[in-house]
Amino acid sequence: MVDRLVNSEANARRIATVENCFGANGQPLAIPGRVLVGEGVVTKMCRKKPKTRQFYLFNDILVYGNIVMDKKKFNKQHIIPLEEVKLENLEDDGILKNGWLIRTPTKSFAVYAATATEKTEWMVHINKCVEELLKKTGKKPSLEHAAVWIPDAEASICMHCRKTQFTVINRRHHCRKCGAVVCNPCSSKKFLLPAQSSKPLRVCLSCYDTLTKARANRGDLPVKPVEKPVNQDSSGEDDSEDEVEEAGKADVEDPVKGMDNLSIDEKPTFYGDSAEPATDTNHPTACDAGNYTSSCDSSACDVGNYTSTCNSSSCDAGNYSSVCDTSSSVDTTTTTTSYE
Repeated sequence: MVDRLVNSEANARRIATVENCFGANGQPLAIPGRVLVGEGVVTKMCRKKPKTRQFYLFNDILVYGNIVMDKKKFNKQHIIPLEEVKLENLEDDGILKNGWLIRTPTKSFAVYAATATEKTEWMVHINKCVEELLKKTGKKPSLEHAAVWIPDAEASICMHCRKTQFTVINRRHHCRKCGAVVCNPCSSKKFLLPAQSSKPLRVCLSCYDTLTKARANRGDLPVKPVEKPVNQDSSGEDDSEDEVEEAGKADVEDPVKGMDNLSIDEKPTFYGDSAEPATDTNHPTACDAGNYTSSCDSSACDVGNYTSTCNSSSCDAGNYSSVCDTSSSVDTTTTTTSYE
């Protein structure tokens, strides 16, 4: 799908731009064979509220980060190997529309696009990249994935004991195995989940019992910690940037209300779809009345006066709305070119 873009100057320039946006705290992204397939803003359902995140889809990884300055600066870079990714559709639920789950062994979460069309575009392109990568590497899809965390707002009491009321003092915690929101006493145990961390993680008492019994029945010894790949996540092993951002805050926003306050005006861009040349060339583009934005050297457009020499430029200005088949010469009074 994107092989023709591998060695293109346009692809190299785009990747360099992404690296610059993340700055010195981001991981280097330019490696041989890597292609930036698409980019755009989606809404990620975080533990306390939904937040907009900048996403970049490459042919081998999925990168996202916090938006510090629109189109110019991002931080808290996260890198997910595509070979570990599995997507699951989410049915619309009230205002929560156009969503899907991104599941990986390390972390799983829900994201939402602005429209159903954009959701389809994202899912199709991600699945296509995953399929092509697995075929190329000969690897099998991941069978085990981390649980999706239940948003804080969906639990006013502990989901394990059903008694503890969450307050400023009685804080919410998440079981790393099932994603449930639980109180401190009900999540006092830790268990090593090698896919998620090299250290034992907090789990609820139910999951701890299940995991312990399963290990005993198999006769397994404690699992040796697994080193996390260097390029997996430049923000550290903690599975949620929101724990850092929201630490100490008692307020929990209703995620449904939070979606009301978020708007995504720009559509995502997918570079592998267009008939884009492998190297930089001048392209004739469409222009609106009085506003010419084409990169062609010899095109120009004014209201009602089309004077381009490009073979396939189009213009919506005035009475001109068709595509030229061949170059033409035009004076200010009479157009001699025939248009189809």
